[in-house]
Amino acid sequence: MNILVTGGTGFIGSHTLVELYQAGHRAVVVDNLCNSSQQVLGRVERLLGLAEGEIPFYEVDICDEQGLERMLERHSVDACIHFAGLKAVGESVEKPWLYYSNNIGGTLTLLKVMERHGCKNMVFSSSATVYGEAAAMPLVEDCPKGQCTNPYGWTKSMIEQVLTDVQRADAEWNIVLLRYFNPVGAHPSGLIGENPRGVPNNLMPYITQVAAGQRRELCIFGSDYPTPDGTGVRDYIHVCDLALSHIAALGAVARRCGLEVYNIGTGKGYSVLEMVQTFERVNGVKVPYRIGERRAGDVAECWCDPSKARRELGWQAKLGLEDMVRDSWHWQQSCGMP
Repeated sequence: MNILVTGGTGFIGSHTLVELYQAGHRAVVVDNLCNSSQQVLGRVERLLGLAEGEIPFYEVDICDEQGLERMLERHSVDACIHFAGLKAVGESVEKPWLYYSNNIGGTLTLLKVMERHGCKNMVFSSSATVYGEAAAMPLVEDCPKGQCTNPYGWTKSMIEQVLTDVQRADAEWNIVLLRYFNPVGAHPSGLIGENPRGVPNNLMPYITQVAAGQRRELCIFGSDYPTPDGTGVRDYIHVCDLALSHIAALGAVARRCGLEVYNIGTGKGYSVLEMVQTFERVNGVKVPYRIGERRAGDVAECWCDPSKARRELGWQAKLGLEDMVRDSWHWQQSCGMP
């Protein structure tokens, strides 16, 4: 299949590109580079043994209807994996209009252009944040969607609703909503990984930057949660396992699945302290930390039941916490190389 990948130079997008090509697919990448670099594409091509520039790339924003139109006039695509969107929780609180206009407005524009070109197949990069503050664990796909705690989360929830309504109105659409839990890790080659601009929003890149001496210490937000060690528990998933879930989802789209929702996690919860201690033990490096106050909107624990994806897609996570911390540290040590 020929796949349009929006946001393809980002953390999850770049790892998914690798798996797409290794599975025999081809891709066209669209990214506005607001939080990534085109150099990532060169690293993906190097990793795959492709010539430089072999993967078609367009520096286009998903809100740019004419830019998307020109791209699809040149390339026939069978499906879209839609990653593109702003994703910083704190920034979404400060600039909600930006997140609603970009993430939701851009998706509406993308759908319009795709439909004009007869492409009605999509895998959407959603998030466990759509469940809100759920009352019980593990989370399953038919849990009611809850009250999101920030505009970023609401954009994911609203886009899910848009896509559900689009498919309900036109049965020719085939859409898979993948609700990610907490992606971490990096490609074991050390060529691609998570490289946020500015202060990291996620736990793992903050840990690796502290371990590398780029930041003084890690602040753990809260140690009085009702969890085994008092710190928050999350379902962390290796980004390479996550990338493979998109290949499985494309299979569902090809089988004309209608609309399906899948949790993408390991089904296991690890606390922040477990993450730090495992990182130190596996990599032989210290991570100084301090305990801070709880953050508003954080929940005590969040982990999923991923059995539907295993049963229907034939996908399950294979990499564990040790792989996640080892590959993250390898990437941190390698990411300065050309």
